Amino acid sequence: MREGKVFYKDDFAGIITETDDGEYLFEYDKEYINRFPNQPITFSMPVSNKIYKDNRLFPFFEGLIPEGWLLDIASKSWKLNKNDRMGLLLACCNNCIGAVSVINQELASSQLLDGLNKDHE
Repeated sequence: MREGKVFYKDDFAGIITETDDGEYLFEYDKEYINRFPNQPITFSMPVSNKIYKDNRLFPFFEGLIPEGWLLDIASKSWKLNKNDRMGLLLACCNNCIGAVSVINQELASSQLLDGLNKDHE
C-alpha cells in the first residue's frame, strides 16, 4: 500500500491511497470538510465524507503527472516505470504548478521533507 498526503494550497485536504490490490482511494480529511465544504481539489471529486474509489488512478491525479520528455526525465531520475502512476505521482507531484500537491506519506515524516511539511501544515 502506498499513500500520499494531498494539499490544496497550504491546507491538508486528504489522503490518496493505492491498495495492495491495485485499487485507488481518495478520502477528504474531516477537518478539511468542516473548514472548506465548498472547496474541492477538483470539481470531479466534490468535498464529501465518501471515499472515492477506482481501479485506475483518478484522472485529476493523472493530470498532475509529467508527460512527454519531462516524463522520460522523471522516470529515469526516479528509476520508475512510466506505468507506475502512483510512484510517479508520489515522486513528482510534491511541488506542482497549481493549487494541489501530493506528498509521499512514507517520506512525510522524514527529515528530508520537514521544511516542506511545515510550509503545508
